Amino acid sequence: MSYVVLARKWRPMGFEDLVGQKHVAKTLAGAIANDRVAHAFLFTGVRGVGKTTSARILAKALNCTGDLQKPSGTDDPGPTATPCLKCPACVEIGAGTDVDVREIDGASYNGVDEVRKLQDSLPYQPTRDRFKIYIVDEVHMLSNNAWNAFLKTLEEPPPHVKFIFATTEANKIPVTILSRVQRFDFRLIKSQAIADRLSYVMKEEGIEIAPAALRIIAREAAGSMRDAMSLLDQVVAWNTEDLTEDAVSMVLGVAGRQVLYDIVGAMLTHNAEPTLQTLNDLANQGFGMPQVARDLLSLLRDLVMVKVCEKPDELLDLPDEERADVARIAGDHELDDLIRVHQAFSKGFDDVGRSQHPRAALEMLLVRLSTRPPLIPIDQLIRRLGQLEKRLGGGGPPRSRGGPSGNPSLGGPPSDGSRETSGRQLRDATSNDTAIHSVSAEKSRAGTAIRDAPAAKESDTTNSAASPPAPRLGSLDDAHRDPPTYITPSRPRQPRPSEPPPFPGVPAEEKLRVAATSTPRAPKAAPKPHVRSAEDAAMDAKWRGILQDLGEQHPELAAFYQHAVIRRLDGEQINIAYDASNVLAEEAAMPEAIRALAETAAAHLDGTPKITVELDVQGSEGDGTLAAQHSRAQKKRMADAIAKAKTHPLVTQAGEILNATVKSVRLADDG
Repeated sequence: MSYVVLARKWRPMGFEDLVGQKHVAKTLAGAIANDRVAHAFLFTGVRGVGKTTSARILAKALNCTGDLQKPSGTDDPGPTATPCLKCPACVEIGAGTDVDVREIDGASYNGVDEVRKLQDSLPYQPTRDRFKIYIVDEVHMLSNNAWNAFLKTLEEPPPHVKFIFATTEANKIPVTILSRVQRFDFRLIKSQAIADRLSYVMKEEGIEIAPAALRIIAREAAGSMRDAMSLLDQVVAWNTEDLTEDAVSMVLGVAGRQVLYDIVGAMLTHNAEPTLQTLNDLANQGFGMPQVARDLLSLLRDLVMVKVCEKPDELLDLPDEERADVARIAGDHELDDLIRVHQAFSKGFDDVGRSQHPRAALEMLLVRLSTRPPLIPIDQLIRRLGQLEKRLGGGGPPRSRGGPSGNPSLGGPPSDGSRETSGRQLRDATSNDTAIHSVSAEKSRAGTAIRDAPAAKESDTTNSAASPPAPRLGSLDDAHRDPPTYITPSRPRQPRPSEPPPFPGVPAEEKLRVAATSTPRAPKAAPKPHVRSAEDAAMDAKWRGILQDLGEQHPELAAFYQHAVIRRLDGEQINIAYDASNVLAEEAAMPEAIRALAETAAAHLDGTPKITVELDVQGSEGDGTLAAQHSRAQKKRMADAIAKAKTHPLVTQAGEILNATVKSVRLADDG
């Protein structure tokens, strides 16, 4: 007798033998037991998950005539959920020779003529069995005309006819057909369930195989039991005596788990050389690079799942020992870094699969990830940008984004075409009669702008000693007032000492360098601590109420203004200020933001105030913002909570028993 492959030899014979499809088995068995069997079924799912096998089991259950299920006093026991597998119907259906159960290939039996021939045979009674059953595999291959010919028959077939359709592409089935059948979706089978089934088969076959080797086969099957059986056949054909993990890995061309751990561990620790050496060993042994890349991507995904979830067992199709190894590796690295590496590897994985040189593509991908720069938090980046802006601009307001300012102290010499304009702006900015106009919506996004005063005197006072006050970023005037108003600077400017004479015959770059080195800046005086008075506290309370109402309609604007210093708050004017490096200032000065704040403040004050935004917060004055006050209060609450926890008797006793200390406390309103 010729050899029968394991996939056919160990095909499930009853509903109880189906692996990973209990939802299908239980539903069909219940329908048979309750005499509620439909006339048409649609089994969908990927290859090798038991669709055709379930169709044969259902055919046996409907036509079984075994005496074990026969009730006393009756000749026909009727359908049964547990076919006997011994009666002629069960035996012939299992062998595919039953004349009343036809298995049709939809790929070759897909024309309208074939369907009409089938319809002509439907009225005839079964030759021997209880039902005439038509099993159509790959039914999505039928043509549209064939489906149209099927519609009426499928809706009202003869009582002795049952249809069972099987397909891997249910999306290609017409909706009119789907509404006439009962649909069962067959799921991918878990790797552990496949490994358990393979272990049972090997014991019955009398062949010893390592559990780790079975897990490799189950993982490579990707949810398909038939694929797993075929791979097991291939492994057993290679050797029946020494089926270890390494042997199975070599036969299937799959890298072992420890090798994958070594590659990922070296990559995550920024060590490229061991990664490349391990990959070279795999290549020399004949392992396929796309397969290795796929396994690495799966491992990186498992690392993220373990890091994110407290109970990842349902998300990881891994045995306990492998799950522990994955958790150990994930515990040594930050979640952000794991997500970053997985995302980058996922993008590069497609390149490895498409490349004509997959080894080189995978090597470069691993090198790029092994040499990745460290992650820097966004708040740290913003803080660094603010510090850099202060160093480049001398602590002044940020430049307009529209282009270079032309000021040497802000990053470079001016161009020839802009010197005249820059000189006029500088003279206007340092004149005592200068007025600073609030910017419009477009200019507010680009930075601050200085409006020339109508009666500004053209005087050579560009070298005054005191730095000009920060311009106001926005005003309610630009939002809805006409004509615009002008705001006089709050501090008078002092004249500067004369600049040193020019350097004749020296290039412009050398002039700037010499000027910078020959006139060092005087050190700034330490800022005085800012003290909040009782009036300030009352103003803060009123400001807090305004922002609370503003946050109900515009929460993002309320968050912006939480970081502002409030200097004046009454029915005539609201004067707020930001540090020059604060990135929120421009957003808070937008006309629409000012309009919303004015409308909200009018309900709390005696009129609609005019709102101005400045960029001249000095020293510790910024500690008076509501955000700073809230931060200090939270820190104090945390410190008090930690101190209270450390002195609590139960905590003290637990610390002595566990040899532990209190490191942090979660406040009640922190979630």
